[in-house]
Amino acid sequence: MLIFENDYSMAWAAYGIAALGCLLVWFRMTRPLWRWLREPLRLLVAVLLATPTIVDAERELFAPAIAITALDILLDVGNNAWRAVADLALYGFIAFALYLILAGVRWLFERRRAHRGEPAQPAEADGRTLRERLADGERFDGPRASFGGAGGPRVEPRL
Repeated sequence: MLIFENDYSMAWAAYGIAALGCLLVWFRMTRPLWRWLREPLRLLVAVLLATPTIVDAERELFAPAIAITALDILLDVGNNAWRAVADLALYGFIAFALYLILAGVRWLFERRRAHRGEPAQPAEADGRTLRERLADGERFDGPRASFGGAGGPRVEPRL
């Protein structure tokens, strides 16, 4: 079966839109998680969805590595599974190495800011309860919002 260039581009466009939709759903699902767990999980799914692998070297045809791996293992067709797994591992290693470098730099900046003595904004400046605040006419926008402004800092668990 011959696949035309236009069909190949349309198939990649459809996959890109579907992968972006899956990635956005995954971002929404991991939103309540702790930041140091949420970011690697998001990166893992992004690598799984966005890694291509070569299928036909003569015509330079690529396909998503996760799809090639799944189809080759489930249907026992072709011998591209190991190449796809190698591509996933390579791109995953590169992505996680870059993430660790950036997370380390961010951690150093956050640590320096904490040691400089910048005041951390307390989650609750006054000792009033939610019921007392609502009785005073303050607006409550949900657990993430602070009472004094548009949105408060996100509370992360401490290790």
